[in-house]
Amino acid sequence: MPPVARRTFLKWSALGLGASVASRHVGSVWAQPAGANDAIRVAVIGFNWRGDELIQELVKAPGVRIAALCDLDPAVLAREVEMLRKLNLTVLATTDVRELLPRPDIDAFIIATGTRWHALLTIWACQAGKDVYVEKPVSRTIWEGRQMIAAAAKYDRIVQSGTQLRSDTGLAEAVRTINAGELGKIQSIRAIVYRPRDGIGRRAPWYPDNLNYDLFCGPTPVVPLEREKLHYDWHWSWLTGNGDIGNLGVHVLDIARRFGPPSGLPRRVISVGARLGVDDAGETPNTAVVVLDYPGVPVVFELRGMPAATKATPETYRGIRNGVVVQCEGGSYAGYVGGTFFDAKGREIRKVPGDGGATHFENFFAAMRSRRKADLRAPIETGHGSTSLCHYGNISYRTGRPAAWRDVQAAFEPVADARSAVEGLGKHLAAHAIDPDRQRLTLGPWIELEADRDGIAGVAGGDPALLAKARGFLQEPQRRPYVIPDLAAEARI
Repeated sequence: MPPVARRTFLKWSALGLGASVASRHVGSVWAQPAGANDAIRVAVIGFNWRGDELIQELVKAPGVRIAALCDLDPAVLAREVEMLRKLNLTVLATTDVRELLPRPDIDAFIIATGTRWHALLTIWACQAGKDVYVEKPVSRTIWEGRQMIAAAAKYDRIVQSGTQLRSDTGLAEAVRTINAGELGKIQSIRAIVYRPRDGIGRRAPWYPDNLNYDLFCGPTPVVPLEREKLHYDWHWSWLTGNGDIGNLGVHVLDIARRFGPPSGLPRRVISVGARLGVDDAGETPNTAVVVLDYPGVPVVFELRGMPAATKATPETYRGIRNGVVVQCEGGSYAGYVGGTFFDAKGREIRKVPGDGGATHFENFFAAMRSRRKADLRAPIETGHGSTSLCHYGNISYRTGRPAAWRDVQAAFEPVADARSAVEGLGKHLAAHAIDPDRQRLTLGPWIELEADRDGIAGVAGGDPALLAKARGFLQEPQRRPYVIPDLAAEARI
């Protein structure tokens, strides 16, 4: 699996599809600190999916200049450089982000790589004096997120999480309305992701030969692929991704945290789920219920990602397929981008339109100019808090065992809204002709969290081996030379 030779990349540069990162650019007129009247110069790292959307936003952002592009895949890199060339924009381009770190003509990194690279790239960028916008989920593990917070603090950098709905205008209004008590006390919050997905296939083990696969894997082990595609489908491997609870669930759980009491960690977490309806190389569940047991206001997350049983009537919960439902004493709110308020009888009160967080980048760049971290709507601490909820749900699942359906029902019985979610799950399985007593789901234990830090205090039943297994998922092994430094430990010394 030889990496693409550097001469190949330089050849493309000579053809006008990019530029090498030779030192000729260091002395350009852009090699100065960003100020109130200067363009902020950004490097976009990774753009085969979400990063491409971010580039479309950046080219229209006032006072911002795309100075460099980096993607491990030479073909993806060439495609995006050519797109910018058609807009009369010339940028540096490289397949190795390490060539961009020392450059004084780059002020910020926009990180939209695979999750496995988020923490290390953020830390490297902070160490190099760059500010950072990092996509969700911000980390692959809870430990990684804590290192990112420590890096932002130690190197005094502005670090924004890519949970852009923190900037959605409609959600902001909904949060103000609910938290002002206009619908009475919050009783429960349901966070849902109903996103049917086809399987990712399965094939004999193989290595990609069109890029530097060692660099692609980064901190994670270099192992052969058994899925059909290299890109995107890394989400469904535990080595490199967090499944759809981390990929899409982080958005709805981030929204849930903004309503009332669910601001910190819950006292305990439980999960049930499975990978159903597909026969593929994926490892993460595509069907799950996770309960975040906050005192008084439980948050229940539902994932339904099996291929649709019927395309004619997509599944919804209270009229939505993606978002949150906040149930209050005197009514409810349901939404994602904006949303709708209902009275206690389910009658619509009013709608609040949203803009999808159109000013999230603007907020990041404004904070870069002001140097006030408090100006950020989604600082790394916030991104870490929301991402951690996804991680804890996955930890319960990965610590679990196949269970009979009656045991699943009994485990969720103590939480009223969780009982409803499990009843809905049973109907969902029946619609797909799945008998949960024949095709058993994995039921995780209740995991008790340490409220004052990112830790696990215990597991239901007190099994020490199970507790050790759960704690083992807080930090995954790393691989040299892509080792994330323990900056949080240094800060405690």
